[in-house]
Amino acid sequence: MPELPEVEAVRVGLARHVVGRTVTAVEVFDPRPLRRQEGGAEAFVRGLTGRTLTAAVRRGKLMWLPLDDGAALRAHLGMSGQLLVRGTAPLDGPDPDPNPSRYLLEPGQTPADLTATRATSLVRDLSARPRHLRVRLHLSGREGDPQHQAAGAGGAPGSGGAALDLVDQRMFGGLHLTRLVPTADGGPGGLGSEQPLLPEDATHIARDLLDPHLDRAAVVARVRASSRAVKTLLMDQSIVSGVGNIYADEGLWAARIHGLRPGNALGPRVLARLLDATAGIMGRALAVGGTSFDALYVDAEGAAGFFARSLAVYGRQGEVCRRCGTPLRTETIGGRSHTSCPRCQTRPRPRRLPH
Repeated sequence: MPELPEVEAVRVGLARHVVGRTVTAVEVFDPRPLRRQEGGAEAFVRGLTGRTLTAAVRRGKLMWLPLDDGAALRAHLGMSGQLLVRGTAPLDGPDPDPNPSRYLLEPGQTPADLTATRATSLVRDLSARPRHLRVRLHLSGREGDPQHQAAGAGGAPGSGGAALDLVDQRMFGGLHLTRLVPTADGGPGGLGSEQPLLPEDATHIARDLLDPHLDRAAVVARVRASSRAVKTLLMDQSIVSGVGNIYADEGLWAARIHGLRPGNALGPRVLARLLDATAGIMGRALAVGGTSFDALYVDAEGAAGFFARSLAVYGRQGEVCRRCGTPLRTETIGGRSHTSCPRCQTRPRPRRLPH
């Protein structure tokens, strides 16, 4: 599934292209992605039509678009879901968040401009009715939009050709409308809005490693209070969100920690190093659009990320460690694969059972 950098790449694109637009019509080509919607497809269409998208917000791997009536459109990308814009021109001015890795810098440091490393080609199907199109939101036009009418059920009057498509091959993703509720700590719900609100069905999702409001000391304390494997804890979205299998393996390798080590066997400095390393890797991945595989994880404009070429361990089992040259090994932890270096990441000894 897409992790924080991949979802953030989508969020930035939505902030540039669709925020401030009104949904003029909704076409549902397949109702299955709306399975979480109370009232089904009819309620979804009724609740969205005429509403204005006021922001694009992300917490961890969770993303939502607040509406002008106080509700929100929550998006789940699943294994292969894509939110793709068409027929739009972005808002004038700089990107809303051109370098989110600024959160990893010391005060006064200037972030490097890595935009030249981004892809120049698009990987998506640019036809009027792309394969696996499930839902299309027709959007109000604005100055600078291409002057062509979006197709699909004849287009939508007044849409100006602007649209937001949910394209999903494997059907694990989806959309639904939900209420927004206050955050428990009073801070902003996520990156993209200062409003202290988040979807009511996502209150269990913790803040992520790129969130300046994250209480890192509390994260360390929760990890140290558990005997579970540290990789499992790092991927627990109720402790810290946004980390999946890719960046857990990468962060553990960077911090020289084996994923089987129990949380209560690690000191606070070691865990702080792990969190810093994982955040740094996600920041660097985000700067180049994230990690894309099989043209699935793309941003809102269809561009693939380029961090896959920089992965140190994930997907490289049998290849040599980039640090010491030892062949990498893969095992299973908590039902998920874990690739590590047997030399750099010492595997913990099996616990002895009492006699």
